[in-house]
Amino acid sequence: MIYVTSLARLHETVESCGARHVVTLINDGTAVVRPETVPEENHLFLGFNDIVDPMEGMVLPAAYHVDQLVTFVEAWDRSTPLVVHCFAGISRSTAAAFIAACALQPERDEAEIAKAIRKASPTATPNSLLVALGDERLDRQGRMRMAAKAIGRGRDAFEGEPFMVAIE
Repeated sequence: MIYVTSLARLHETVESCGARHVVTLINDGTAVVRPETVPEENHLFLGFNDIVDPMEGMVLPAAYHVDQLVTFVEAWDRSTPLVVHCFAGISRSTAAAFIAACALQPERDEAEIAKAIRKASPTATPNSLLVALGDERLDRQGRMRMAAKAIGRGRDAFEGEPFMVAIE
């Protein structure tokens, strides 16, 4: 199972689901206190801004971020859940959960995964650049981009509710 949450709800989500692996996707320099139950080697910190076009003074999501994410999730033993979070639990984290689900289930239809994310979270709005980079990295030939576009922008919110993405 992959759980998606915000920074504010990271600790309670990790505690409630028993996760021992965490992926953080947040602006460089943002202080994130790793939950005590998550060993340091099981915490991946990816520092970039939630943007899709270059902006001065900000870090754009890049292919190397996606490479690190895919490498990390492929090494995850799945004995306990994985928690993925960003600041609000809406954009970067939902894109990363989508990428992780696609990486771990290469035979599973991208549209099915995207629809499951939408059903689980009415606010999910996967970062389109991160999805495009994931699509390229996983050689999904545009299907991830189309699937994310098909579910559209989620409902406006300052913070998403934690939700789960099933990994079969």
